[in-house]
Amino acid sequence: MADQQLAGQTAIVTGASAGIGRETVRALAEEGADVVLAARREERLAEIADAVERDTDASTLVVPTDVTDEAAVDALVETTVDEYGGVDVLVNNAGLARGSDVEEMTTEQYRAMMSVNADGMFFVTRAALPHLREAAGTLVFVGSFAGKYPRPFNPVYAATKWWTRGFAHSVGAQVGDDGVAVTVINPSEVRTEFGSDYGEPFTERFDEGEVTEPEEIAEAVVFSATREPSMVSELDLYRRDKFTMF
Repeated sequence: MADQQLAGQTAIVTGASAGIGRETVRALAEEGADVVLAARREERLAEIADAVERDTDASTLVVPTDVTDEAAVDALVETTVDEYGGVDVLVNNAGLARGSDVEEMTTEQYRAMMSVNADGMFFVTRAALPHLREAAGTLVFVGSFAGKYPRPFNPVYAATKWWTRGFAHSVGAQVGDDGVAVTVINPSEVRTEFGSDYGEPFTERFDEGEVTEPEEIAEAVVFSATREPSMVSELDLYRRDKFTMF
């Protein structure tokens, strides 16, 4: 295809088996990037990869990965480099929510959020950063509205997203001299499967057009990955009535 902004580049997308991750894989591929799909659900990843290869000129690679497993994350990046020669774009998207009220939250719920939303972001970033430095590439973190404003619902989940923002911007300060762009994208509610772990998923809770669609976040990722020589430091995508809650 003509005018593909990411032709010849390689991207890794974590949490690629659904929602924002799935649409990000497609959006990056449509811009010419070869895309490595990482998540735990191998069958879902394979279905997405097959569909993307049918519809685009991009190559895809499925690497089942639990981002909380350091060895698995290292293998993800090593496999990517062996296959494509490097990493130009990393989309740190894997995340989850469990429980809500602090008093009633189990230790298992707490640790699940911390291990995926914080540790997982760190492990993947650590493994990919040397290759992003070499490529002067782009590192994208999917944050959240919950990482910018105090809120009563699920303070632990919110704290992990505050962690994401703080980590991302500080990494950006560390690698900016090396030409690496670091972006945080903060959605409010996105109409995906998110929420199914503790109630009704957002796909059922919200009608089409009522909140942000995953394709919009994917477009923001592509926009962030194609800025040069500048970078998108932080990009907020909120539903239009979001601030009425204040």
